[in-house]
Amino acid sequence: MSVRDDLAERVGVDLEAIDPLRVALYATLVGLVAFYLSPLESGLMTALKTEAEFATSPPFVPPTVEGFTLEPFGVALDTLSSAILNSIMLAVPATVLSALFGSFAAYGLTNFEWRGQLGVVALFIAGIFIPYQAVLIPLSRLWAIVDTQELLAPVLDITVFSAQVPVLGTVELATHPHYASIINLIITHTAYGIPITTLLFRGYYKKLSTEMLEAARLDGAGAFTVYRRIVLPLSMPMFAVTLIYQFTQVWNDLLFALIIIPSGSGPAAVATIALNELTGGIIQTFNTQMAGAFVAALPTLLVYVLFGDKFAKGVAGNT
Repeated sequence: MSVRDDLAERVGVDLEAIDPLRVALYATLVGLVAFYLSPLESGLMTALKTEAEFATSPPFVPPTVEGFTLEPFGVALDTLSSAILNSIMLAVPATVLSALFGSFAAYGLTNFEWRGQLGVVALFIAGIFIPYQAVLIPLSRLWAIVDTQELLAPVLDITVFSAQVPVLGTVELATHPHYASIINLIITHTAYGIPITTLLFRGYYKKLSTEMLEAARLDGAGAFTVYRRIVLPLSMPMFAVTLIYQFTQVWNDLLFALIIIPSGSGPAAVATIALNELTGGIIQTFNTQMAGAFVAALPTLLVYVLFGDKFAKGVAGNT
C-alpha cells in the first residue's frame, strides 16, 4: 500500500475524488476573506489594547491579559454619544423622506403616460452623477441666504428628553438653535437621495403585475388608493434596499456636514464630525480612534441586521 493510500484510509477521504481546481478555488476565497477582514481584525485588536500594549505589539496581535482594556470604548462613547444622537436625528428622516419621495416619483413615472416623461427620467439619471463637490458652493450660498437658524430659533431652544442610561450615563436630547443646521442637512440629503431612490423604485415597479393594477382601477380605485393598498405593500423589499443604501450614505457623509454645520456648533455636530475631531488631536491615541470608529459604525450595522433579509429580496426583484 502506498503512502497516499495509507493516508486516504486513515483520514477516511477518497483522495482521487478531490478536485485540485476546487481546492485552489476555496483556498483563494479563504485568502481573500482573510485579506478583507484583516483591517477589521487589526482595528478591533487595537481598540482592545492599552496604549503601552499597542506601542509594543503589532496591531493584528491580540492583547495580553495585562494589556487588555475596554477604556477606549468608554472614552469613545462619552465623546460620540451626543453626536450619534444627532446623526440619528439626521439620518432617519432624510432616509425615510428620500425613500418615500422616490417611491412616489417612480409610481408616477411607471404607471402613467404624460408628456415629457422621458425628459424627467433623464434628469433623475443625471442627478445621480452630480458629485458632492460640484454643488458645495451653491449649496453653501443657499443656506447662507435661507437662515433656518434664525427662523426656527424660538422652537429649537427647548429640552425634549432627558434620562439616565446605564451604559451612556445621562442622555439629554435638548434642542439648540444650531439644530437648524441639521434641518438643512436633512433637506439636502433628501433632495440628493431622491434621484437614486426614484430610479431604484422605477426599475422595481416596471416588473409589477400591470393586470393587478388595472383590475383595481376597474373596480373604481383611484391612483392614491392603488398606491396605498397595492403598490406600497409590495414595495417593502425595495424600501429595505433604499433605506439601507441611503442611511449608509447619510450616516457616513462628512463633506456636506462640514459645509452646512457652522464651526463651533458643537451641540449639533454629527458622528462623522465628532469622529474627525477625535482623530485630529496633537497626541494620537490610536486605540481610542479605533474604538470610536467601531462605535460610529454600529448604527449602520444594526440597519443591515434589521433589513438584511428584505434587502436580498429587493435586490433579487430588481434584477
